[in-house]
Amino acid sequence: MKIIIFSDIHANLPAFEKALESIYLQKPDAIYCLGDLVGYNIWPNEVIDIIRSRRIATIAGNHDAKVKSLSSAKMDEPGKNYAYKIITEDNKKYLATLPSHLKVEFKLIDSSLTMLLVHGSPNSNDEYLLEDKDEHEFLQVFENANADILFFGHSHKPYYRILDSKKESSRYKYAINTGSVGKPKDGNPQGGYTMITIHENTSALDPQSLKVDFIRFGYDVETAATAIENSPLPNEFAEMLRKAY
Repeated sequence: MKIIIFSDIHANLPAFEKALESIYLQKPDAIYCLGDLVGYNIWPNEVIDIIRSRRIATIAGNHDAKVKSLSSAKMDEPGKNYAYKIITEDNKKYLATLPSHLKVEFKLIDSSLTMLLVHGSPNSNDEYLLEDKDEHEFLQVFENANADILFFGHSHKPYYRILDSKKESSRYKYAINTGSVGKPKDGNPQGGYTMITIHENTSALDPQSLKVDFIRFGYDVETAATAIENSPLPNEFAEMLRKAY
């Protein structure tokens, strides 16, 4: 089974359209989105409409959750809140009902494998799980989440880390940051997503049995950046796209 997980579109329609072209070429069996559909760019409604029309299972990112907490006065302020002001009322209602996480359990030949999808961390959609996090602390995150594989975004920096819990059962834990479709922060302006392949012999006891691919794709960065500069959004957001920071 091929499973594709992506995150952090941030209303970047040119990037999302190219992401979907690339994703469907992979012929996945399942697709999941880890949230942050909105913020930073001018196409939140178009992105949400695509997510909804394609029935892509999606959880709430911190920017998605932020929309319902912003007052009208805040949205009317000049600057970054314009990205939330332009979201339609129907789409605001959709964002407000997104789940905080998804859990998927695989029953394989001689074992089971539990996959937890969050935006930031199991504790908060605004918490960063960075690549250099202390191993003991990271293992505690898995222990509390009761998961073998943890998918997350939020930092916009893709990585794959295998942690050894030293336990006889479910010994290895797999931490996977999917990167960002529409706002990378790793110095590479190309968008990105993650594909994993689950076989019947995939096991939490064998770190070689889980296949993880980070896929990058090009898109018209300048179109997205120029659209920001021609909008009430801060011009700095355009430079963030160009330089991927």
